[in-house]
Amino acid sequence: MVTKAQTSSLFKGEPDTQRKEIWAVGGGKGGTGKTFLAANLGLCLSKLGKRVLLVDADLGCANLHTALGMSPPSATLSDFLKGKGRSITDVLSETGIPNLSLISGAQDFLEIANPKYGEKLRLIRQIQELDFEYIILDLGAGTSFTILDFFLISDHGILTVLPEPTSIENVYRFIKSAFYRRFKKVVKDPQIREIITRAMDQKNELGIRTPHDLIQQVGLINPMVGGRLQEAMSSFTPKLIVNQVRTKDDIALGFSMRSSCSKYFGIQVEYLGYIEYDDYVWQATKKKRALLLEYPYSGSARCLEKVTHNLLTQEQLTFDLLIRK
Repeated sequence: MVTKAQTSSLFKGEPDTQRKEIWAVGGGKGGTGKTFLAANLGLCLSKLGKRVLLVDADLGCANLHTALGMSPPSATLSDFLKGKGRSITDVLSETGIPNLSLISGAQDFLEIANPKYGEKLRLIRQIQELDFEYIILDLGAGTSFTILDFFLISDHGILTVLPEPTSIENVYRFIKSAFYRRFKKVVKDPQIREIITRAMDQKNELGIRTPHDLIQQVGLINPMVGGRLQEAMSSFTPKLIVNQVRTKDDIALGFSMRSSCSKYFGIQVEYLGYIEYDDYVWQATKKKRALLLEYPYSGSARCLEKVTHNLLTQEQLTFDLLIRK
């Protein structure tokens, strides 16, 4: 359990023994506030004295620098992937904000949106080795393998959803796709990998509609692998944030989605909180300024701080459990 003293130390920026954390912000659909959330989560952490790196992993459509009020950096991920630098540190940019650095995504280099497998592994490996307390990945829209792989390497996979049918549907699809992608990485048997691939088609002829169905099907073929998939499902806990909340029903959406994922998918989604709809958000965006810098006392800024607090509290709980083991 996190004590008041531990929670207090997290928010005063006092030294602690936490390990490095990677947070990935996704959601499937474009326009749900992924970049807004990534930028402001980074700012919340940096204000607490944490050393933070923001990575614009929206390959092919980079705009995280704009959310921070920066001009396009001269060195980007496209330079790294094209071999212009041996280390990813060569494309690091300072934001002018204490404790906050940036790696900008590609600009005018379409091939980066679908990097080769070897390039992707090299990129992921070097990101994981960077010397920051927190690394926040701003993911692009959709459910490409590249986006799913970035999501799956994170310690906290965060999904942002709008209280709209299209956004809700896309988040469910993202969770299911990420889950199946993780399944496929767990097993090596070609026959079972093929079943997982076919299961990703909702209209598959095998009758597999949910992860539960898939585990049952695999368990009939190989009980040991079925058990491994069950373990993978138990450890897959994406986080959810509802953005642009206007009503109590919008707030309740997070709880409803958490319940639905548990009931139909067998996946335990954690509801971190919500960001209220706020005119200050678009005003800050229009000024090319991050909300927490331009309007730090707005209602939406307080929501962001609360969400960050919830993430840090969960992180401390996880760390305490690891220490006890």
